[in-house]
Amino acid sequence: MFVMTGNPILSAPRATRRLWMLLPVCLSLGACVGTDEIRTASIDGGRLGAVNSESGRRLIQRGAATWYQSGARTANGERFNPDGLTAAHRTLPFGTRVRVLHEASGRSVVVRINDRGPFTRGKIIDLSRGSARALGLRSTEVVSLHRLD
Repeated sequence: MFVMTGNPILSAPRATRRLWMLLPVCLSLGACVGTDEIRTASIDGGRLGAVNSESGRRLIQRGAATWYQSGARTANGERFNPDGLTAAHRTLPFGTRVRVLHEASGRSVVVRINDRGPFTRGKIIDLSRGSARALGLRSTEVVSLHRLD
């Protein structure tokens, strides 16, 4: 894995780059230590495919959520309602119902996926203004998504 070039000035940056590439893997493995009731796999900044043994609900992702209030039409063609309980997700099918849990406050809301996004790196879901209000979300905050369908 680590190859010495004979020149320590060239070898050190290469080794540092490789360590930085391994950091997300180490962090995701560290997050799984000591948790018997939830098993996870880390992909694209969020935990995917975990099953909570108590409730049987599927934990889809955990990560940063934002909210939005403007737009005329959503990606599935319906008129955007900023006060509705809807959300945008990059990959979930339109119509999927997801329970969004705001981890700081413990509040949750069920939203329907009707749009695509967010297209900002590190964000996992864009909530409508109504969904964000129901959760007490003021800015970018950590949430977990549980698929209900």
